[in-house]
Amino acid sequence: MLKFDRFGIFCEPAGVYIDPWKPVDRAIITHAHSDHARWGSKHYLSHHDSIPILKLRLGAEISTQGLHYGETLMMNGVKVSLHPAGHITGSAQVRLEYQGKVWVVSGDYKLQDDEVSAPFEIIKCDHFVTESTFGLPVYNFPEPASVHADINSWWRSNAEQGKTSIIIGYALGKAQRIMKHLDASIGGIYTHGAVANINRILPEGTGLPQAAPAFDFIRKETQGAIIVAPPSAIGTPWLKRFEPYSLGICSGWMQLRGARRRRGADRGFILSDHCDWPQLNTAVLGTGAENIYVTHGYKSIYAKWLRDEYKLNAVEVDTLYEGENIEENKPEEIEQAEGSAEA
Repeated sequence: MLKFDRFGIFCEPAGVYIDPWKPVDRAIITHAHSDHARWGSKHYLSHHDSIPILKLRLGAEISTQGLHYGETLMMNGVKVSLHPAGHITGSAQVRLEYQGKVWVVSGDYKLQDDEVSAPFEIIKCDHFVTESTFGLPVYNFPEPASVHADINSWWRSNAEQGKTSIIIGYALGKAQRIMKHLDASIGGIYTHGAVANINRILPEGTGLPQAAPAFDFIRKETQGAIIVAPPSAIGTPWLKRFEPYSLGICSGWMQLRGARRRRGADRGFILSDHCDWPQLNTAVLGTGAENIYVTHGYKSIYAKWLRDEYKLNAVEVDTLYEGENIEENKPEEIEQAEGSAEA
């Protein structure tokens, strides 16, 4: 039912693409990150919570249609529905049923509950399209509660030293996850403008703490406070305005020692909006699918693992999705881990 062509993942019976990387007539969008939601298509279908973000990023004039989780839509005989992916606000797996066969396209996803996005649901299917951003055994992420506690402890220590804490995470998804679990009793919470723009259009009930935009003229107010900023802020003049500060980065890449050093951070926190190795295996096996299509990340290694270990019909598929790419270049440690996994 699905095929992968130069425009993206195409459902031919329904005449619709899923997360196309080139403009098409009809697109189903799993979530609003820029590598999955691209400009130029004539019509976009997504979860309701993604639509304000799509319009912010792609233009208020785009044609959109929203679905709730579990709501079905018939498209030329194909039964289409969206289901929680647990990645970010509004993220969805796409379920397509046609002539007795079920395909599920995961988009980006994680099984850890971040208490911001709707938790991931395993959907039974015959064919499953999965990402593999952290598809190596070396990636085994800690429990989120311990990471949140470490972030607050780091912030408290910085505040006691009169430093501003700058914590880095994607403006959409990671930033909200960080904010949700900050201990506001420690001090003030501020955001970079990119984060503030996203927060303004999130659905009601997200439960984020009060935060103000971080401008250079409020330097005294931000001393001892925490500022949530995107990766693009690293190394910019904007960041230098808040000296003395301590820089922390939240990413799955922080699992490896060299990643923090390469980005010039004082602290690295292992917090990802993607699956680690155990989560990937739990999700794939949980679907019951015998046919697995592995996209961005360590797709060749992970597909081989699924074939060898679980005897699944797993193949790697080339796409233009990026996953979590806070690293500009691949650290030597990752290259070594790849070699170990392939051996």
